[in-house]
Amino acid sequence: MAEVKIMLGNEAIARGAYEAGVKVSAAYPGTPSTEISENIVKYPEIYAEWSPNEKVAMEVAIGASISGVRALASMKHVGVNVASDPLYTISYAGVNGGLVLVAADDPGLYSSQNEQDTRCVARAAIIPVLEPSDSAEAKEFTKLAFELSEEYDTPVILRTTTRLSHSQGPVALCDRAVLEDKVYERNAAKYVMMPGNAKNRHLYVEERMKKLAEDACDFAINKAEYNDTSIGFITSGIPYQYVKEACPNASVLKLGMVHPLPKKLIMEFASKVDKLYIFEELEPVIEEQVRSWGIEAIGKEIFTIQGEYSANMLRRALFNEEPQKEGAAQVPARPPILCPGCPHRSVFSVLNKLKIHAAGDIGCYTLGAVAPLNVIDTTVCMGASISTLHGMEKAKGKDYIKNWVAVIGDSTFMHTGINSLMNMVYNQGTGTVMILDNSTTGMTGHQDHAATGKTLMGETVPAINLFELCKALGIKHVTEVNAFDTQRLEQIVKEETAREEVSVIITKSPCVLLKGNVFPNVCKPIPEKCKKCGACLRPGCPALTKNADGTIAIDTTMCNGCGLCKSLCKFDAIETVAK
Repeated sequence: MAEVKIMLGNEAIARGAYEAGVKVSAAYPGTPSTEISENIVKYPEIYAEWSPNEKVAMEVAIGASISGVRALASMKHVGVNVASDPLYTISYAGVNGGLVLVAADDPGLYSSQNEQDTRCVARAAIIPVLEPSDSAEAKEFTKLAFELSEEYDTPVILRTTTRLSHSQGPVALCDRAVLEDKVYERNAAKYVMMPGNAKNRHLYVEERMKKLAEDACDFAINKAEYNDTSIGFITSGIPYQYVKEACPNASVLKLGMVHPLPKKLIMEFASKVDKLYIFEELEPVIEEQVRSWGIEAIGKEIFTIQGEYSANMLRRALFNEEPQKEGAAQVPARPPILCPGCPHRSVFSVLNKLKIHAAGDIGCYTLGAVAPLNVIDTTVCMGASISTLHGMEKAKGKDYIKNWVAVIGDSTFMHTGINSLMNMVYNQGTGTVMILDNSTTGMTGHQDHAATGKTLMGETVPAINLFELCKALGIKHVTEVNAFDTQRLEQIVKEETAREEVSVIITKSPCVLLKGNVFPNVCKPIPEKCKKCGACLRPGCPALTKNADGTIAIDTTMCNGCGLCKSLCKFDAIETVAK
């Protein structure tokens, strides 16, 4: 009997890649996809890497596939945008070894800037999509995706969501497939996508999708579950679980392949139920196609297009039932906040004092937009801070941005910030870029990148030197400073924002949550010296609170002894002591 293990959806996908015989995995960390690679690296048979961005990860996987081995690329939904250039083209070229992209969507915006639906991308890119509904299927669908990829000469997208990625379920473990590498044969007509070749390949792709749509009617992962035929659901993925919970007696057509859709199977199911509902999170991808075939169905007119679905939401929409609240835990609100001792808080406290606006980026430091720091004015996507600042300067002139900076993390700078900074230099821009170097990819759980000196597989490698990199771009004024040296940082910011050229400030202080960090000291208030001015409270460190008499209290179990509060106190009412 096969061993059964409880696994996260992401862990199950990693296991599926292992069992499928994958040899190469490339990814950029992004919640909710990150744990896939963190689990893949546990299998020494698979080469796994953190690539600098999703486009590069996709291209690495493509290269491995063309050479004749099975390859995986993993990313969150907005990362698919970054990878879309190679993704759309490899759809035309096809594969040699199986090629699978795991795209993790985020209904409910738990950790993202939009609720993008990867199925829409897949339709545009003409790529089939599988969508598992639990951890067991996550493993099996990953294996099936590689089989379909090679059978139909196509990349395949495995679409997941936050709920699937981070939910646990039983998974039966199997042995790793022993596969011979496919022979690579030079075929420019297939792999060189210049116009003449691409035109022919587009014809092939359209025929491929027609065949897939026909064959999908017989795929075991698309299955009709007939019960009470007065009500029927077409659904897929995690929403299938909600349907089974809220309407256990209903008939259900569960789609494991959500693009292309099995038209004949859907029409047959629709003909056997009295009332048909289409229950899918985010965009009405299935609904619009089903209705275009003349099938009556109820969908987004009663089910929201926004946010994450639930069984309770389905009960409310169909039966006007409200969930029982008796015994529900009363959990206090817990807004996101920078950690005690976070170097970003120190940087933002200086910018706030100087009334500097910041064009922001994607990372923990995006929290600089909220009270009490209130520094970041814009956040669009990875690497956009620098380009946004450049656009402002070109639109409004050099004087306009004298009280602006761009802030970007070290990992995000390596992701897409380099090109933006290069563009500022090339197009003779003016502006100050602050690289907040905390030596990790902090927001997604402390992954390494090209500037940390360590790979996903744990190898020590030469670290990209951010200072030298910026100098190599031709930037004359590049300054490194300790993020907690607020006096020097304040002086540097004043000097650099006054320049009429591109300048870079690199604030260097490691993330307080990095393994191996030791904090020997804590900050301690001296009540008799406290003037109750509140200056130390302004950066919003959660370790600091105010006593009933207005003096300051510091929770030493939270304090990491960074000294920011001490540096802000003009009355020496805070001291640093050994733990």
